Amino acid sequence: MDQDQRHLHASSFGAAAAAYAEHRPDYAHAAVRWALDGAPGRLFGPRVLDLGAGTGKLTATLLALGVDVVAVEPDPAMLVELRRSLPTVRALSGSAESIPLPDSSVDAVLCGNSLHWFDMAVAGPEIARVLAPGGVLAGLWNLLDDRVEWVAGLARVSGAAAIGPRDTPDSWRAETAGAHLPGTGGPARFGAAEQDLFPHGQPRTAESLVATLATRAGVLVMPDAQRETALGRIRAFLAARPETADGEFTLPMLTGVLRTCRT
Repeated sequence: MDQDQRHLHASSFGAAAAAYAEHRPDYAHAAVRWALDGAPGRLFGPRVLDLGAGTGKLTATLLALGVDVVAVEPDPAMLVELRRSLPTVRALSGSAESIPLPDSSVDAVLCGNSLHWFDMAVAGPEIARVLAPGGVLAGLWNLLDDRVEWVAGLARVSGAAAIGPRDTPDSWRAETAGAHLPGTGGPARFGAAEQDLFPHGQPRTAESLVATLATRAGVLVMPDAQRETALGRIRAFLAARPETADGEFTLPMLTGVLRTCRT
């Protein structure tokens, strides 16, 4: 998408901040541990920046793992939700392109479903500035496991607006291979990127899954009538599937991690 479209999509979440906080999933603990393990010797108790923290989904996972975390988020409405749900966390207004932290002040920068929104030409040097030498930069994405037949059907019915190119395992690997990270040359030097996938799941009902997909940027920017048509198509699919028609089920997911270290 062009720059104007990227800005429209990236700025769409604030209007749905409460729904985002209620319905978006957390992150697989094993995935977060693997991301942090990219900083040698710093797995236990590192200083971590959650950059583009949204409503604090990744922040909460980091807290559960016992790390020292500071959150930075540019959208005021998302930041309000983060501070409401995690009142003990240091949560700052800022962006990847202008991080309100001192030089070499964190051991890891983690980005939950946010790295692809950054202007890396500006954000790369800024991330390098706040990272201690040897520190890790990692992006995490929650993916739908379309190796499961009904999930593959859901992806087809939902369309690219609701389930985009980073939302299923194979397409995520292709989209993030070498992408969204600072280059290996110049003053902001980072090593080769690594990818891995970790099993995850989210308890859902048909209606709460529809509500989750309704918080995707591609859906949020749709005209009202088009959005209702798309969500109605998803509801009909879920109502027709035995796995999702009645009561609560576990949505099969994976957390994908892309990590690199500052050299």
